[in-house]
Amino acid sequence: MSNSAPFQIPIVDLRAQYAKIRVQVRQAIDAVNDSQQFILGAAVSHFEAQMVSYLRCEHAVGVASGSDALLLALMALGIGPGDAVITTPFTFFSTVSSITRLGATPLFVDIDPDSYLISARGIDKLLKQRGEIDAHGGTRDGKTGLSIKAVLPVHLFGRCCAMNELTDLAKTYHLRIVEDVAQACGARMTVSGTNRFAGTIGDLGCFSFFPSKNLGGFGDGGMVCTNSHGLAENVGMLRRHGERIKYFHEVTGLNSRLDSLQAAVLGVKKQYLEIWCEKRIRRAEKYRELFGKSRLLGKGLMAIPPSVTDKSHVFNNYVIGAERRDELKEFLNGRGIQTEIYYPLPLHLQTCFANLGYKKGDFPHAELASSHVLALPLYPELTLVQQKTVVGAIRDFYRA
Repeated sequence: MSNSAPFQIPIVDLRAQYAKIRVQVRQAIDAVNDSQQFILGAAVSHFEAQMVSYLRCEHAVGVASGSDALLLALMALGIGPGDAVITTPFTFFSTVSSITRLGATPLFVDIDPDSYLISARGIDKLLKQRGEIDAHGGTRDGKTGLSIKAVLPVHLFGRCCAMNELTDLAKTYHLRIVEDVAQACGARMTVSGTNRFAGTIGDLGCFSFFPSKNLGGFGDGGMVCTNSHGLAENVGMLRRHGERIKYFHEVTGLNSRLDSLQAAVLGVKKQYLEIWCEKRIRRAEKYRELFGKSRLLGKGLMAIPPSVTDKSHVFNNYVIGAERRDELKEFLNGRGIQTEIYYPLPLHLQTCFANLGYKKGDFPHAELASSHVLALPLYPELTLVQQKTVVGAIRDFYRA
């Protein structure tokens, strides 16, 4: 990720974050350099233990990236050709590529237009219409004949999916749940009366530590969390070329180990994660207040995120729905305000997935979202003056 664009207000300011933790980070990096243990060393074990304690889960396995975390999680479940995984078309590419790379097939379900998250009602409808319980107790897709093995919900932009409904559906149809938590580290919700962290509710949770995430490293990094000892062992084996004992390979795995240097950096940043999430929420609330005063809702702005105080949304991104979105983005760019479009084309319409047979109009809510979503600057160090500047510029655009 580049953080060198000449924007007066960048979408994320990693320099501001680093300035406050520079001494601690450099000490942690020096400790790894002094040890010369760069691959699965003490720093990785320490960070894995930190995450187990924080997330209140049984196991955490550091891997090379969030994309690899998804791939390894599905591999650990034995998903492959002839299998299908239910997921959303409105997400980052690796959510779906992790399925297709294994020869499995994604079954898309449209999003809830208010949350941008996969619709639990839509999954229920799909399973009622096409799900058939086979002789082995699994669920087969009556339309394609594929074995539906799992649901892969994405906690998009930092917001938790409807996990109570999804866990109920998984039990009814004997499905596994792999949570994509790449954008929601620190988010939590109440499931069956218990407060649980996103990534610990399903069978496996997949985290990304890309620099711009709520908990981000100095490069790529990821983690798979689970409460299953067997699945944790499988992921641990798969990240090391499929070996438990050195040079003895049980399966064809990957070379996907979290670097010690990244773990050291993440171990420092982890100490600030809760504070940073709280600051993100406060800034989201301030945006909401400022937009309310601007009277732009219904007059240019189509939607803004909901008010949240329970950390069910930790705002990795602050995403609005905007009329004339592309023109607004260009206007803000001219004012020195960086924005991003997550995501301009839903995955069912991507060229590389054309063989799946989907067409425009199949998932109208995802397609509509792709035409109007815009992520605004949001990070813990964002100032009130900067937020007022962003909202003021948006007001100027729609009132011109």
